[in-house]
Amino acid sequence: MYTSNPKINNQLSNWLILMFWIISIMIIVGGLTRLTDSGLSITKWQLFSGLLPPLNQNDWISYFNLYKEIPEFKLQNYDMNIKEFKVIFWWEWVHRFLGRLIGIFYLLPLIYFSFKIKIYKLLDLYLIFFLICFQGFIGWYMVSSGLVDRIDVSHFRLSIHLLIAFLILSLIFWNYLKIKKNTIIINKINPIIPFLFLILVFTQIAIGAFVSGMDAGKIYNSWPFMGNSYFPDDNNLVNLFKLSAFSDPSLVQFMHRNLAYIIGIFYFWIFYKIYKNRMNELYKAVNILGFFIILQIILGVLTIIYGAQIYIASMHQISSIFLVSACIYFFYINTKFN
Repeated sequence: MYTSNPKINNQLSNWLILMFWIISIMIIVGGLTRLTDSGLSITKWQLFSGLLPPLNQNDWISYFNLYKEIPEFKLQNYDMNIKEFKVIFWWEWVHRFLGRLIGIFYLLPLIYFSFKIKIYKLLDLYLIFFLICFQGFIGWYMVSSGLVDRIDVSHFRLSIHLLIAFLILSLIFWNYLKIKKNTIIINKINPIIPFLFLILVFTQIAIGAFVSGMDAGKIYNSWPFMGNSYFPDDNNLVNLFKLSAFSDPSLVQFMHRNLAYIIGIFYFWIFYKIYKNRMNELYKAVNILGFFIILQIILGVLTIIYGAQIYIASMHQISSIFLVSACIYFFYINTKFN
């Protein structure tokens, strides 16, 4: 709890859950921006002037001409007209607009609460604000990687951008739980177990970003085999142990698949351990976690089978928001920080 004043705590919790949902929407829009190949449509970083979209035909022509200068247009979208350009432009503009909105919606209430609560109690919330600002920088750092020598952004930078987004979301949800969930759980499992599970899920998100960044979900659209065998046909097993594996689409897809299996097995071990030892207070959390793990795996398989079709791939990403939230909830109630 941040304060003994119920009114202030209630205001804090409402603000944090609002930020949770806004950032969730931001992650969804970011995913759709990637899936529609819209991320490079705005080639300049305009912190203030970019707040307004093009207001007339001359503005549209100016933005389109800037887009024509980058490799994505010259090598891939050279036959694109301005009407088609507007579609990808709006996805990226909305994504950036939401980023600005998040900054404002977070900073102003934070200033307000700083007058109501001692600053040292809000240091974790200030850390989140720093991460939000840093995320803006990383977003541009990611976009800039696709403006010169390549037709797409770096999948490594994309992964960092996505991981920071989920870190911000997780910290906001954690602080929300600090206010709303104060019951002490007596019968627990070792807190290292849910922490390791959370690390595995974040690792899977990073690999998933690699898959998305390299369009690796559009190859080997079969399951459980990749082509005619479990291991991808176009590769050698020895390549899996090289750093270059993280830039190889088929190996990255192989990693993403198999890490999902490892996470599933690890979960069922945790589930067995909790029910075997009759840890009744953890039943709800572990059941919620299990539901979203199974859902995520099913959506992952469907995403592969349908070649990363936009609606299913987006559902797969939306489900990951709930999965991470369930991991944070499970980790939190099993760990006493109150």
